[in-house]
Amino acid sequence: MFKLALAVSLLIAAASVHGHGYVQEITAGSTKYTGYLPYQDPYYNPVPQRIVRKIPGNGPVTDLSSIDVQCNGYTEGGVSGSAPAAIYATAAAGSQLALNWTTWPDSHMGPMITYMARAPSDITKWNPGTSAVWFKVAESGKTSDGKWAATDLLTASKSIYAFTIPAKLKAGQYLIRHEIIALHAAYTYPGAQVYPSCIQVQVTGSGTALPTSFVSFPGAYTATTPGIVYDAYQSTGSYPIPGPAV
Repeated sequence: MFKLALAVSLLIAAASVHGHGYVQEITAGSTKYTGYLPYQDPYYNPVPQRIVRKIPGNGPVTDLSSIDVQCNGYTEGGVSGSAPAAIYATAAAGSQLALNWTTWPDSHMGPMITYMARAPSDITKWNPGTSAVWFKVAESGKTSDGKWAATDLLTASKSIYAFTIPAKLKAGQYLIRHEIIALHAAYTYPGAQVYPSCIQVQVTGSGTALPTSFVSFPGAYTATTPGIVYDAYQSTGSYPIPGPAV
């Protein structure tokens, strides 16, 4: 047990020095859920049950044609890109989810974007693959006075990003894909760094609404998508957030 604790402590220390970031906790209503912790969870037996799909670490995805861009890439048991998590959160349509990120580097400016996809079956067994099933529900980019969502605003909110589940969304199980796109090296492609997390949730309520337009991951972003190639240091105007409209 001592050796395990020491190994985990060393890994956490290394991650804090060289790391980028990921969602470490989710709050739905009065319930807090620990996110998938890539430098701790794999070393426990049994592995803790999470609502967040596994990620290999705190690093980014830069190849936008890769399935890894969907959920930060984790291949297990023949499942590539999005191995289902064991459990899911419960949240009412119209309520907020608060996502707590690990400490984010102040050099990694960029937008924060959130998508959802409705699971046609048990979400703990469902994988979206490359199907066009995703719709955007929230986005935050660059303010008119030059503040970035992923640095200035996230730091000001003590590393917590909150978004609202659409109030009229039909009840059911959904996969939430939340991401930061870091732009500090995005002056050419590949350069933009994508940090996605996929969260499993049961949405409750009496709503009946479903979107009519969807995108896929990979597919939603390419090298020519506005906002993917972007010089964050030289561009002083507004920032075009990648992907479809909310």
